[in-house]
Amino acid sequence: MPSPRQDALSIWNAGVDSVRAHERVLSQIQVEFDQLCVADHLFSLADFDRIVVVGAGKAATAMATGLVAAVGDRLPIEGWINVPEGTVPAEGSEVLRHIHIHPARPAGVNEPTADGVYGTEQILRLVGAATPRDLCIALISGGGSALLPAPIPGITLEDKLAVIQHLSASGADITELNTVRKHLSEVKGGGLLRACRAGQLITLILSDVLGDPVDLIASGPTVEDTSTKADALAVLAKFDPQRNLPASVYDALNSAPATAAKPTTTATTCIIGNNALAVDEAGMVAERLGYNHIMHSATACEPSAEQVGREFAEMLVAMLRSNDEHRSNCLITGGEPVVTLAPAEIRGLGGRNQQLVLAAYQHLLGCGLSEDEWNQITLLSGGTDGEDGPTDAAGAILDVSVHQLASKKQLDIADYLRRNDAYHFFEQTGGLIQCGPTGTNVCDIRVGVIKESR
Repeated sequence: MPSPRQDALSIWNAGVDSVRAHERVLSQIQVEFDQLCVADHLFSLADFDRIVVVGAGKAATAMATGLVAAVGDRLPIEGWINVPEGTVPAEGSEVLRHIHIHPARPAGVNEPTADGVYGTEQILRLVGAATPRDLCIALISGGGSALLPAPIPGITLEDKLAVIQHLSASGADITELNTVRKHLSEVKGGGLLRACRAGQLITLILSDVLGDPVDLIASGPTVEDTSTKADALAVLAKFDPQRNLPASVYDALNSAPATAAKPTTTATTCIIGNNALAVDEAGMVAERLGYNHIMHSATACEPSAEQVGREFAEMLVAMLRSNDEHRSNCLITGGEPVVTLAPAEIRGLGGRNQQLVLAAYQHLLGCGLSEDEWNQITLLSGGTDGEDGPTDAAGAILDVSVHQLASKKQLDIADYLRRNDAYHFFEQTGGLIQCGPTGTNVCDIRVGVIKESR
């Protein structure tokens, strides 16, 4: 009989598998006779000489393999995508021989680099050289913002990096972060769309932003921007009230907005996978495993990882103690909380999912669970991309074995939380989820199971 831990991991993995990028793209593209169907949009093959593929994100390589497999040899394909190291195909792979896969940042470091700037320049060059006889397909997934850096004149890469690091460390959510990014970039906020000269541009998106606002996913490179410089300045006023960030950033945002060229390419944007889809599939697998389940996918930015973890634990305890019929129950939620980082001199290692589970554990310890209750309950939280912060873990899992080891070692949970050092806590207690890059990215999935004791 599978343990609660095995069931929780099976449910989480099912959610991840449902949004695997290769399969999602493959399911959205069909070629029949003289027509190409992309996400229910029909194109005549006779109208195009080739397909130009561009994009960026943690799932971009897998998305590209799905596209190539679907199109086959019906149209020539040429392209360039920016990806993290660790997601580049093995040397000698022929699957993507006509699409350049560019490692634009190190694995586990979700920040822009000079390599990313170079790759973005090549993408802009490629779409700018396209003709009306080209169909451009953009493949966008989570992590795309950091992989598509193109600072505006007057802003250096170091300036942008300072802004991103400061906002992230201060607890800015993805909406706030990407609002600022768009106004310091040549490619974000519709910049790629304005540069494109292809006859048609269709963007396929695996969404890592709750609620799927297409102008914020990867900072909206192929979508006209709806925010203003004033919006970006408001974010900085909130997180940098002393104006310690580079003066060049404020100069750029206070300057008169330039008149942007109108796009000349017809553009279509399609969401092909998101957190809600993953949570739904996780729920179906929970049902097949015999669990009564409750599911919820957040549609807006979430509060702190600590708060979300405590609330998740509180809901599990309520389910456990109101379970008069002694049924197996499951709670599945999706979202993406924020973490405010401790000062660098005391900061440990971790990510938002590990921080969330550790905060949940701290709450459970105050609930007076009996030995039998500890044996019934398991909870986990993991990033669907397989990366949780700058670590090799996707997240963490808490069950009776983790609890017993933590108690035996007398680990100071409050101190690990205070220092953002959840990784080393769970490393010592066997609670890390280490699956490697998954080839997708649709925020986080959290699973709590209460398994009937027999």
